[in-house]
Amino acid sequence: MNTQEEQELLIALQSEEHINIAFGKLVAIYQQRLYWHIRNMVKNHDDTDDILQNVFIKVYKNIKKFKGDSKLYSWLYRIATNESITFLNQKAKKYNISNEELSLQLIQNLEADVYYEGDQIQLELQKAIATLPQKQQQVFNMKYFQELKYREMSEILETSEGALKASYHLASKKIEEFLKKD
Repeated sequence: MNTQEEQELLIALQSEEHINIAFGKLVAIYQQRLYWHIRNMVKNHDDTDDILQNVFIKVYKNIKKFKGDSKLYSWLYRIATNESITFLNQKAKKYNISNEELSLQLIQNLEADVYYEGDQIQLELQKAIATLPQKQQQVFNMKYFQELKYREMSEILETSEGALKASYHLASKKIEEFLKKD
């Protein structure tokens, strides 16, 4: 979506008269990308659907507050990221385990997930990613799977590009070491 189209969509979203049609367009444009962004974080299809629904509810309720300081999709990704992190933190707290332990459990559950279509190599990659700290997981997933540019990631995560490059480099090295062990 180019800048002019985004601006037109934003104007329609912030208009009482056109919000419902514009919101349907917003969902159509970003639903799949946000689904995979969330899914890479929480691993489970049903949880992803629930979080995605919460994201769009939050967007609908708060679209009039969006000031346009960042791109619309950056704002959407930030909401999706925050909702996913909140979900994971609550789940870890509920089961009285660390986020790292939760990540490993989620990976183990992937094999039984009827919506997971990956092979053994992809499963090993997911296990390696699960061993990373949460921030490195986010950066790796956004760069590797979603092919976002550091500039885009910087807007979404509100972190410098240099810090993101360092996180991705560290994450890649840790994943490489993990995969060599097997």
